[in-house]
Amino acid sequence: MNDMDPIHSGEHLAEILDELGISQSRLARAIHTPSRRIHEIIHGRRAITADTALRLGHALSTTPEYWMNLQRMHELALARASCNIDEVEDEIEPVAAA
Repeated sequence: MNDMDPIHSGEHLAEILDELGISQSRLARAIHTPSRRIHEIIHGRRAITADTALRLGHALSTTPEYWMNLQRMHELALARASCNIDEVEDEIEPVAAA
């Protein structure tokens, strides 16, 4: 297990905006969302939703899946860190064969 904190998808967004020289407010205007939403995503206080992923994908020439996968990976890393599955794995009862 990695002891590093999981990287929030907003950190990736901040890096892209920095590389492109685009401000948070400029992006917010371009994708027709409140500036606060972009600010909160970048500062790790808000998740990227499917709606935001669609908007970001279109505006930044990426895919919505890119943004959703970043968010998913972040949330799974947080869950793994907070719930040590190895400790409770024996207690979890399989309900269907894989």
